[in-house]
Amino acid sequence: MGTMSSVVEMKIDAFLSFNHLIKPKPSFTTTKLSSRFTFHDHNKKQTCKFKIRSQVGAEKQTASVDSRVKDIVWPSPDDEIVFWNKEFPHWDVSQQAPAEIEKDSDLMHIIHVTAEMAPIAKVGGLGDVVTGLARACLSRAHKVDIMLPFYECIEREQISELELITTYESYYDGNWVPTNAYRGVVSGIPVIFIQPSNYFFKGQYVYGGSYKELEAYLYFSRACLEWMQVTGTQPDIIHIHEWQTGSLPLLYWDMYHYLSLKKPRIVLTIHNMEHYGECRKEELSKCGLDGSIYATLDKAVDDRTIGHNPERLSLLKGGIVYSNVVITVSPTYLKETLCSGWLASALILNRDKYYGVLNGIDTAMWNPATDVFLPSKFNARNTEGKKICKYYVQRGLGLILKGTSASKLINEMENKVPLIVCISRLVAQKGLHLITHAIKQVEERGGQIIVLGKASDGRVQTEFEGLANLHNQGPSIRILLTYSEELSHMLYAAADMVLVPSIYEPCGLAQMIGMRYGAIPIVRKTGGLADTVFDMDDQLHRETANGFVFEGIDEGSLNWALDRAFSFYREKPEEWNTTIQKVMEIDNSWNNTAGKYIDIYNSVRVRC
Repeated sequence: MGTMSSVVEMKIDAFLSFNHLIKPKPSFTTTKLSSRFTFHDHNKKQTCKFKIRSQVGAEKQTASVDSRVKDIVWPSPDDEIVFWNKEFPHWDVSQQAPAEIEKDSDLMHIIHVTAEMAPIAKVGGLGDVVTGLARACLSRAHKVDIMLPFYECIEREQISELELITTYESYYDGNWVPTNAYRGVVSGIPVIFIQPSNYFFKGQYVYGGSYKELEAYLYFSRACLEWMQVTGTQPDIIHIHEWQTGSLPLLYWDMYHYLSLKKPRIVLTIHNMEHYGECRKEELSKCGLDGSIYATLDKAVDDRTIGHNPERLSLLKGGIVYSNVVITVSPTYLKETLCSGWLASALILNRDKYYGVLNGIDTAMWNPATDVFLPSKFNARNTEGKKICKYYVQRGLGLILKGTSASKLINEMENKVPLIVCISRLVAQKGLHLITHAIKQVEERGGQIIVLGKASDGRVQTEFEGLANLHNQGPSIRILLTYSEELSHMLYAAADMVLVPSIYEPCGLAQMIGMRYGAIPIVRKTGGLADTVFDMDDQLHRETANGFVFEGIDEGSLNWALDRAFSFYREKPEEWNTTIQKVMEIDNSWNNTAGKYIDIYNSVRVRC
């Protein structure tokens, strides 16, 4: 037999098989070259070269998992306190702001006026955006404040350095309402809390108290301007958000600018056009303006009500017309809103001041390497902790059989059962029919799915309660009709894939947070989802491919994306792991986006 050489890439099982097949006491020599070994069998005159890096890697991975799991207290669905409600260490994300960020030289004072702020008054993505953008601008050395209603439900222990700074009165409905302004620090950001002496902002939740939200936010918008006037505060930029603060530009330009506030310019960010702030003329008049003045097509009349009795106003439209700049939260959503929707005409008329700036995520708050809510930390260079997080969540929710060795199961289950997570408000915008369809499809494909979210509509809540009662004791599905900041962090860390099947999505944070935690996104191509997720099968753009994208709103389109995602997960494990590392390293931080906001602020600010 002639001399034969072969190069074989081996995993540990193949390597052991080779040793077993060698005859007793073979005559061979070995030479080690880095992580490669050359075996020369002199009897058979055969040389085989083996690369055993995968064997060594597997041993190291097993040892790494073993060392991490030994001190973890594993949860169970039978625990008296669910695992996401246990006590967690204090987490001051303000201490994690990256020090290497270049400071701006042309500094300004920015005040955000908002109905939400994460984590103390968060309902949706609005709260995350306000906090993330404020922190990013602070890190660039600008002066930033947030003005927020002092909701009764806010937990004061989450506020540091809280103190009463101003007592004043603000007008509403014929009365001057005694008002307190408190200052505190949340996530490293100075916050001014506005607390009226009346019944506004009372209740257990940010929204849905025993008062009319429209009236409360009309009061709040004026109270913020009144505080600036009383204290002589003249920011460069007043940055307002959503319909709740849509009356502020009207109040500013038609009242306070004629009093003492001369310097500020108004920037409005629209996070979701679905919420428009319908308002009767007499309701707007309660904040001190003559509501009838704004009931014209070029000001604030709600276009849909023209010719109705009565015609109504839209605070969001008024904000568009009266603000110096209007921003929405992704370039694609900007295009979509110019082409359709009842506000399209107002936006087209104001096109020269309308911008689409993609949201970011707060990478200090969302950081798997430092996240105190995770049982095991991880990063793009070492993802072992992600496997532990997956097992931890599966065990805590009863998706894993009891009595199995943690380290053994964590190693054996890799690339066997994909875990899909959908964290979403349960509203029509989010594609409810696709979420319910995915629940069934994921189980049929041998995967597991966890849905976390709440429904504001009682009928939707009842539907999902029925699904939860049907599926939550099984081995594959968990529907959790609640919201928990702690649990959302754990689910992102545990997920192999994150599902965002929105009918429309102005920006979307779930897909960006999911990627930050190593979860591959499955999304519908719309709004900010189209700007951040690019299909794995797009051969022309392989360098940006980072998820699975579908375009239709039908179940078949979603099935196509699920099929491709499951096949990729099971058939190409090495490429899957490479993709995990790739998406974790994508820079979707606010620091990458804040510069665009700073440029826009500078384009309208007044320089004294």
